[in-house]
Amino acid sequence: MKPALAVASECVPLVKTGGLADVTGALPGAMAGNGWALRTLLPGYRPVMAVAANAGAQPVLDLPGLAAGDARVLALRYAGLDLLVLNAPHLYDRDGSPYLDAGGNDWSDNDLRFAALAQTAARIAGGALEGWVPHLLHLHDWQAALVPEYLAAEGTRVPVVLTIHNIAFHGLTAPDRIGALGLDPARFIPDGYEYYGHVSALKAGLQGADRITTVSPTYARELTTPEFGMGLDGVIRARAGVLTGILNGIDTRVWNPRKDPHVRRYQTPRGKAANRKRLRAEFGLPAAPGPLAVVISRLTTQKGLDLLLDALPAFTAAGGQLALLGSGDRALENAWLQAARDSDAVAVRIGYDETLAHRMFAGGDAVLVPSRFEPCGLTQLYALRYGAVPVVARTGGLADTVIHANDAALRAGTATGLVHAPDDAEALATALTDLCLLHAQSERWSLIQANGMKHPVGWEVSSAQYAALYDAMMVS
Repeated sequence: MKPALAVASECVPLVKTGGLADVTGALPGAMAGNGWALRTLLPGYRPVMAVAANAGAQPVLDLPGLAAGDARVLALRYAGLDLLVLNAPHLYDRDGSPYLDAGGNDWSDNDLRFAALAQTAARIAGGALEGWVPHLLHLHDWQAALVPEYLAAEGTRVPVVLTIHNIAFHGLTAPDRIGALGLDPARFIPDGYEYYGHVSALKAGLQGADRITTVSPTYARELTTPEFGMGLDGVIRARAGVLTGILNGIDTRVWNPRKDPHVRRYQTPRGKAANRKRLRAEFGLPAAPGPLAVVISRLTTQKGLDLLLDALPAFTAAGGQLALLGSGDRALENAWLQAARDSDAVAVRIGYDETLAHRMFAGGDAVLVPSRFEPCGLTQLYALRYGAVPVVARTGGLADTVIHANDAALRAGTATGLVHAPDDAEALATALTDLCLLHAQSERWSLIQANGMKHPVGWEVSSAQYAALYDAMMVS
């Protein structure tokens, strides 16, 4: 087995704020079958340190003076993962989320917190751990993207792949932080990490990585355009020769309606009936002949939740019901709570509950993902697995994973969901009306559900693509 180090800011089951954690938690197991042993380096947030203490973590590297404080790296195995944890209490031992304080604001020292993670990865790559040196580094998003800068400063040469999960987040900070971050001031140039007068961690990674991947083929193409490149499209176009789109998968051991401990287990679409009845009762929705759609999402404009509010009257008028679980923008939270007060066909839970999410996928007839942009999306993959018909916007990984139920796909028996474009309320309302019409055609509806449940959503194909990329980097 060839050793590699993954560097990420979150990983299930230790810490999760979004799909990044699901990917970093599932990929090591998938890569093991392709000859690669991934070790994952994580920040030592409070929940991670609690796991480390209970799992008998052992110190393997002392890092005095790291980011103006003392730190150490701990090694442990947990939930089938081989983990390295950066224990730096001055950076990570605090209330709030990995990125935000209790008030919902970015931690003012996020630049330093994740620069320390990147510096640690570079030291490990240079042989700081006794008896273990990775053949390759796999970096995830801006939080790990400064690693190439630190490798260059230390003269360490090791192949680096950077995966962009969401280019909307650059990891920007002011140039007066260059010294505190331990960066080479000479690299504060357009061909380095300078971005319109700021330090950009993500740009540093895009410039310095040997290979760049993102989480779907369509998103890879989108990133080269001004519409989706978020100001970095020129950098990505310049590096298009090393850019690859590889679809995410999901952990089909965890997301499996046949074995899921959180739902009434089932093997065919018919088995969803008991879960649907249970879900309606849980959300206080009355029995109804129309489709029960669910939304499990961050409440942001990126996710199109404002568009869904505008399209909602057309859906409920056509006989649809909606159960929503999510949190995010305060104005959107309030607007959705008002929508639930205004209609007995709409129910809303503000927050996130992983076990409730399982029950929603099992009980929902459809899952709505109206994102304005979506690098890959895992929600629609969970939906397919659970026989909930995805209704998605034609963007990023949504376009790559859902086969639209047009006449040709319906006649061929290959449709798995509904795909709408453009990303506006009118197109979404039309798709939701079509959803209600399709739901009334029981034979076609059951076929679409069954197609979804058979659709490959695991890591088998994608992990083989990553392994081929890793192997090619070792000989290039």
